[in-house]
Amino acid sequence: MDDFDAKPLIVQSDKTLLLEVDHPVFEEARAIISRFAELEKSPEYLHTYRITPLSLWNAAAAKMKAEQIIDALYKYSKYPVPQIVNAEIMTQMTRYGKLKLERDDRGNLILHSKDANYIKEIQRNKKIQAYIEGAKDANTLFVNNDYRGHIKQALIKLGFPVEDLAGYDQGNAFKFSLREYTASGRKFEIRDYQRSAIDAFYAGGSAEGGSGVVVLPCGAGKTIVGIGAMYAIGAQTLILVTNTLSIRQWKNEILDKTSVKEEDIGEYSGDKKEIKPITIATYNILTHRKKKGGDFTHFHLFSSNNWGFIIYDEVHLLPAPVFRMTSELQAKRRLGLTATLVREDGLEEDVFSLIGPKKYDVPWKELEKKNWIAEARCVEVRVPMRQIVRGVYSVSDDREKFRLSSENPEKMRVVGTLLHYHRNDQVLVIGQYLNQLKRIAVRFGIPLITGKTPLNERSKLYQAFRDKTIPVLVVSKVANFSIDLPDANVAIQVSGTFGSRQEEAQRLGRVLRPKETNGNSATFYSIITNESSEERFSHNRQLFLTEQGYEYFIYSYEQFKEKFGSYLQVIREQKKAGTWRPMPPKSALGLADKDLEEDRKEAAKELAMQT
Repeated sequence: MDDFDAKPLIVQSDKTLLLEVDHPVFEEARAIISRFAELEKSPEYLHTYRITPLSLWNAAAAKMKAEQIIDALYKYSKYPVPQIVNAEIMTQMTRYGKLKLERDDRGNLILHSKDANYIKEIQRNKKIQAYIEGAKDANTLFVNNDYRGHIKQALIKLGFPVEDLAGYDQGNAFKFSLREYTASGRKFEIRDYQRSAIDAFYAGGSAEGGSGVVVLPCGAGKTIVGIGAMYAIGAQTLILVTNTLSIRQWKNEILDKTSVKEEDIGEYSGDKKEIKPITIATYNILTHRKKKGGDFTHFHLFSSNNWGFIIYDEVHLLPAPVFRMTSELQAKRRLGLTATLVREDGLEEDVFSLIGPKKYDVPWKELEKKNWIAEARCVEVRVPMRQIVRGVYSVSDDREKFRLSSENPEKMRVVGTLLHYHRNDQVLVIGQYLNQLKRIAVRFGIPLITGKTPLNERSKLYQAFRDKTIPVLVVSKVANFSIDLPDANVAIQVSGTFGSRQEEAQRLGRVLRPKETNGNSATFYSIITNESSEERFSHNRQLFLTEQGYEYFIYSYEQFKEKFGSYLQVIREQKKAGTWRPMPPKSALGLADKDLEEDRKEAAKELAMQT
């Protein structure tokens, strides 16, 4: 490792890092680089990372030192590290913590820095002046107590990350104990990495802890981290989740693993409006308003109780209005839980300033090696587009091109072959477009779950899947998050949301829960139309998982048929066995124009966000 040529990394003056994939120490180098840099591209042989101010501030908040980062670059770099990169690392790492929000001996909220020039610069900025109530001295400004979140949000946009040490309201006390055995009779212990995450967030109850984000893969028990933090804090808690099904899952986990009584847990959703010591609410109900531009009907929930703790589940999906409300809740302890901090809307800085910095992260592959999550294999199958469809595709706009390639009819053959190949497994077929999913459900006689499926019916189908009376489900975007299907070991993705990295991670997460059978392994298939816009977007979708160490095995359609057999062979086998189902008439599909229009509107919205 002493010779430059024997090293895998090239550090460039624009702060990009090029990492050689086939190098013997690639994984070792990637493990440390991913702690302070963001993956941008991941072709076969050379991965591109970028060092950004936010990536360095998160590293600083996680107690990494600038010297550690610079030493790592020198250790793995083929060539001398440009001096400008060293200077940027030192500058940005020292910026975090240079500005501190604290309380003085009279309880006033103050912004303090040892560098008086920082304070002078901030004091002159017109965007900050509305939040300041004057100077205490050359190094200290008084901050309006109501604008604790606003000033942090404004300062980070100017390149000044604030370390918030102003402390928290304790809120109403609510103590409970953790069970030694779950209600279902299993031994319950908080795993070592879950305990580390709780300790990193809580920090012994000091002002250094109490706000921030814990990043863990799906299936690794983020709910347990939330429960452990609730136990440590011992206060009445508001939990915000993505949907009503998630409310039930959080409630079941709390009842199963703690001494909390059912009457102490409230549901605040479209169905019920309960406020209890532990209240679980959906983001949808919080962002509801009677008319566009009107007041948010249920924002009073944040002030309806003296909460001591707020948990934001799936924080990468946090809606903008909840961000705005969170800016006024900085005196409450706040925990964000997510599998990925990636936000397609670019609001990662708002997560940092309003929820808190990343407190704990663990590589997915590390948990896989310890069998805490299933060992997963990612496979991409590239199918051709028939000439007649290709002709329509060539004259379409970007939105329709993506839709045509996503709904490519040739994908049906691959789905049929995979369902036959995995006929003894628990399989989820996941997609974006309702028409496509309906065709698959009807063609293969599989139950379909979409956003319009009633909650009771949805719950019954999920339970039947858990009981293995239903081996396959077709699911829309409702299955992207917060679904506990521990025995699902195969996912077949037929279409997705443009280049959404978070969605790819969430969908793989559906099959990552540890398995008691199948050797604790899982397979994630993505079916992509070859030489299309879908193929281009798929590369971006895979970025986050590539950073986590997952490799996509690419099959052309011919290679796929060689390994798995052709669909014609499957049909012959099924006819011989008497299990063949001919395609039902189109009327059985129940495909309405309004479904197509809904898909188009959704696609237009997603494309606008991506581009």
